[in-house]
Amino acid sequence: MKSKEFVRRLRGAAENYKTLYVMGCFGAPMTEANKKRYIAHNSYNATPARRAMIEQASADTFGFDCVCLVKGVLWGWDGEENAIYGGAEYCRGGVPDIGTEQIIAVCAGVSRDFSHIVPGELLHSPGHVGVYIGDGLAVECTPAWENGVQITAVGNIGAVPGKNTRTWVDHGRLPYIDYTDAEDDSTTAEDAPTAAYIEYTVVSGDCLWAIAASLLGDGTRYREIMEYNDLDSVAIYTGQVLRIPTEKAQPAPQPRTYTVKRGDCLWSIAASTLGDGTRYGEIKSLNGMTSDMIYSGQTLRLPER
Repeated sequence: MKSKEFVRRLRGAAENYKTLYVMGCFGAPMTEANKKRYIAHNSYNATPARRAMIEQASADTFGFDCVCLVKGVLWGWDGEENAIYGGAEYCRGGVPDIGTEQIIAVCAGVSRDFSHIVPGELLHSPGHVGVYIGDGLAVECTPAWENGVQITAVGNIGAVPGKNTRTWVDHGRLPYIDYTDAEDDSTTAEDAPTAAYIEYTVVSGDCLWAIAASLLGDGTRYREIMEYNDLDSVAIYTGQVLRIPTEKAQPAPQPRTYTVKRGDCLWSIAASTLGDGTRYGEIKSLNGMTSDMIYSGQTLRLPER
């Protein structure tokens, strides 16, 4: 797919369709059958507040999460209300079903320098992705702000009147996109503002201590995250967006993660990713787990080898 076509489709999803943030959904219309399926198969969707939003959605509303928006468009999503996935076909064109950290890992030219970004590039922060569409703007799907697919300002380039602003960590070129028709949307180093914070989207198994350890280099600094986000308790939820001040954050982390597949268990995951099945307890501890139960599609943080 050419970059201009990719951008056109993403912008169209934001501007021309009703959308809702639904974890694990890559463009399915919110029919009664799809509502039941996505609530039953994802713990985030089953939380009372999110479940109510999904159940109240009309059948012409399409569900996405951040990385599933990118994959859904690449898989052919075109807003077809009578198709189970809105016109998308799972893994069409050889584009794999991968998560936020895996998709930035396969990108070319990943950089924290936003001075020569071109439309169609993937934007990334830990646990969250979007796509740059030019003129300092991005398309992303987030439960924040408009609670679905929306156009936002890229804070690394500058604020845009009337748009919510997100500051990203890095960006790169997707291997599934032909960028030969992309126009350089350059800024100079003097033009690019210094980001006041980065944004982190909570994933399954996260706790404030683990986030502080990863992003601030010290788990005991979790109170700084609480203060910066006006949190009155340590309770957080999957999909929640937390702001981490850049003057305190460590260089952008690239946490090791693993997406659970059917038939997996913690022992087999530890054996394949750490080389030793007996280290499964480290995975449980890192993800704040109190039991060995896991589910297909769950994202787990992995300790260093």
